[in-house]
Amino acid sequence: MPVCARLGQEVAVKDVTIYTDGACLGNPGPGGWGAILVFGEHKKEMSGGSAQTTNNRMELTAAIEALSALKEPCRVLLFSDSKYLVDAVEKRWVYGWRADGWRRKDKSPALNADLWERLLCLFDIHDVTLRWVRGHAGHAFNERCDELAVSEAQRYKASLEVET
Repeated sequence: MPVCARLGQEVAVKDVTIYTDGACLGNPGPGGWGAILVFGEHKKEMSGGSAQTTNNRMELTAAIEALSALKEPCRVLLFSDSKYLVDAVEKRWVYGWRADGWRRKDKSPALNADLWERLLCLFDIHDVTLRWVRGHAGHAFNERCDELAVSEAQRYKASLEVET
């Protein structure tokens, strides 16, 4: 098991794999997110949603909620089919947005700054590596996350239809 030094002590770091997805029925519209956390033989599914949101917000929320569920600092391999999420981190755009007061290069506001800030705080806790996976391409965990996310979005859509 990997070892790191913390305050002069050796501490075993757990390796966790996370799969995430977000969905939105309309953009904006009712949305949902799904996540699967895998640690050894253990697997945990999570999901949630919002009555009025965007697909990108749900993609970010899936990663935030999954990382927030970890009870201690971990080394995480996080799979997402969101190029928005993966590219913004891997190409370091999000760090530039934050450094510029959550403004993009053209000085327009960076979208979803509230979620990006939460995600970056979680990156300070966990050693996260992102991997992009093509959505709807038969990857079992990604497909399951999509089912969870769509189910939540449909649940929120149905509750909105009842209210009107």
